[in-house]
Amino acid sequence: MIRTFGTWVRLWTEIMRLSWRRVPGLTAAAFVSLFGNVAAIGGGALALRATIDATTHDDLTAAVTGAICAAAAYGLLVVVRDLTDSLILAIADQVGRCDLHPQIHYDLATLEDMDHLERGEYLDRVTLVRKAGGQVAAGMWNGLKSVASALNLALILLLLGGVSPWLLALPAFAALPIWFDHRGQVTIQRADLATAEPYRTQQHLFELCVSAASGKELRVAASGPELARRQIEAWQGAMRGRIRARYLASGWTVLGWTIFVAAFVTELAVAAHQVAQDHGSSGDLVLLVTIAATLRASVQSAVDSTTASARARQYIAPYLWLRGYVAQKRGSQRGDLNPPEYLQDGICLEHVSFRYPGAATSALDDVTVRFPAASVVAIVGEYGSGKSTLVKLLCKFYPPDTGRITIDGSDLADLKTGEWRAVCTAAFQDFGRFHTAFKENVGLGDLPALTDEGRIRSALNAADAGHLADELPDGLDTLLGTQLGGIELSEGQWQRAALARASMRKSPLLLLFDEPTASLDAPSEQVIFERYMDRAQALAARTGAITVIVSHRFATVTGADLILVMDHGRIIESGSHCELLALGSTYAELYRIQVNAYRGRPGQAVQRPDFT
Repeated sequence: MIRTFGTWVRLWTEIMRLSWRRVPGLTAAAFVSLFGNVAAIGGGALALRATIDATTHDDLTAAVTGAICAAAAYGLLVVVRDLTDSLILAIADQVGRCDLHPQIHYDLATLEDMDHLERGEYLDRVTLVRKAGGQVAAGMWNGLKSVASALNLALILLLLGGVSPWLLALPAFAALPIWFDHRGQVTIQRADLATAEPYRTQQHLFELCVSAASGKELRVAASGPELARRQIEAWQGAMRGRIRARYLASGWTVLGWTIFVAAFVTELAVAAHQVAQDHGSSGDLVLLVTIAATLRASVQSAVDSTTASARARQYIAPYLWLRGYVAQKRGSQRGDLNPPEYLQDGICLEHVSFRYPGAATSALDDVTVRFPAASVVAIVGEYGSGKSTLVKLLCKFYPPDTGRITIDGSDLADLKTGEWRAVCTAAFQDFGRFHTAFKENVGLGDLPALTDEGRIRSALNAADAGHLADELPDGLDTLLGTQLGGIELSEGQWQRAALARASMRKSPLLLLFDEPTASLDAPSEQVIFERYMDRAQALAARTGAITVIVSHRFATVTGADLILVMDHGRIIESGSHCELLALGSTYAELYRIQVNAYRGRPGQAVQRPDFT
């Protein structure tokens, strides 16, 4: 789809329209510059021929007039050649930064699901496209420049044909460097896409090596050299294919220019011989030399613009893919129902299965369970048991492969995603660290209350973080993030800010906490969970809200109304804390192990399991 001619024409039309809207003066100047070059080449050559012929016939007026026209055309040509590329660069930068970049980032941030952020084959394209706005705009303008260059070559063809029919073959040879160079650029584009994954890997390793967040561990563990070695290895793996492609592309370019130069010298010699045999005027000879010299520059310009346009394909192709992907995803959205204002029955999972693309096993396997309205549900289990995946499906980050999730009997897929998420609130283990003012960092949990300091302080108190704002140098207005000139919070402080952010919404129907206190100590965690239990009860009474807690510390989930034990994507046990202890199976054993670990029995080796 993205390779059809119509798709490229529509994109070109859109870029021209955006250019005119964003910078109309520069756009008009670029069009004049591009096509003024065509007029300058033809007009200059013809004026120079007229000057020579007039001089030969002692026509002083015609000679002077022709000389003035030739000088003006030459001056225009010099100005245009220097100006065109600068204009294209300026326009592409404006359109890329002000129009395409924001749209790309908006699309990446607002798609309902997470495929494009988690699947490797999509990330290869996303890595290329997320900074590609300027290159896409420049590629479309270079395509227009290629059209202008083609007109130049067509004009030169007409002028050469007027001197000698033999010269008509020269532009055909001039097209060879363009074709060979295009073939080389396609080779480069394929190699860049094929090596996108190792290139992305080396970028990640490089950022780990130079990041302050990972720098402490690398130095204590002395693992910096190993990461640097792996980064170099990944870099070499990526570059090996890319360099090979560029060598091959250079070979194609050299071959094309070699053929053209040989044809150029031969044709020039033949034409000069014909003029010398009185088959033309002195002006024709000057015209031939001038056009021949211009032909080289015109072919070079055509090659450069075509090469730049072809090079931009490595960004334009994933950009068009993203547009098609976004249109397909949004076109397939079917939700048209509003969520209920009050939960009466609850949330049901009916034979839900889900497998991540490329995974060997299912993350969820035939899960059937009911979360009663106005209840607190805890989910425990070992790493990879499917806990976080279940939370993602409740957020509509992914649809189930089979089965369905219902909200008071309505299929979750039929609910409007934006409205459903507006009645959800969530805190995740891999929480966001937003480098902005502290009050906005918390207020982002409910955009209408972004700067409502009363609501923000209430949310901070709910997360046992009320003291945090008072300890910051500028209070709620303190800028966070050292990269932007702010201050850096500790891991626990960042997590408290995330918990406060999850407390901003006043009347959610679903509260999701996926390891929300992993960076906090046990006493702090206990205080926070007590506050959240109180809030859960208040919301349950008001809206029938369900609170779902994923935690590896069993002491924090004992008060849950329903505890689910997961293993390999299945629910293997369910019930209250007392019921599961009485059952004496997996939950009871893991609970006893953890209790003993925290008690620290003397003389007994304690194994502290990781249930995350």
